[in-house]
Amino acid sequence: QPQLVESGGGLVQPGGSLRLSCTASGFTDSGFTFEVYTLTWFRQAPGKEREAVSCIRGEDIVTNYADSVKGRFTISRDNVKNTVYLQMNSLKPEDSAVYYCAARFHSCSNHRNDMNYWGEGTLVTVSS
Repeated sequence: QPQLVESGGGLVQPGGSLRLSCTASGFTDSGFTFEVYTLTWFRQAPGKEREAVSCIRGEDIVTNYADSVKGRFTISRDNVKNTVYLQMNSLKPEDSAVYYCAARFHSCSNHRNDMNYWGEGTLVTVSS
């Protein structure tokens, strides 16, 4: 059973930084290895829809970012460690949300229903 586990969330002051991690396991059960999956970070604030923040493809490591985080967030992956990261800099209060890691086979998608697997999320709170 494929599994994704997020970590690295917490409380940070505006302008600060956090690095989120998402570690995968059990993906060989799907018939494919971790490196062929596209990994996407979503976030959801209270009362708002879950939105895609960034994704990174497994085929060619092409990345994509929401306009709201471009220039501040960086996604990366380490296929040896089966881990995807989200480096978040210059954090703003509006970045506060539960951040979820999700995986799908093949290309990036902004639609949550296209994801094959989800983590449980990690809470990020940006506040003074």
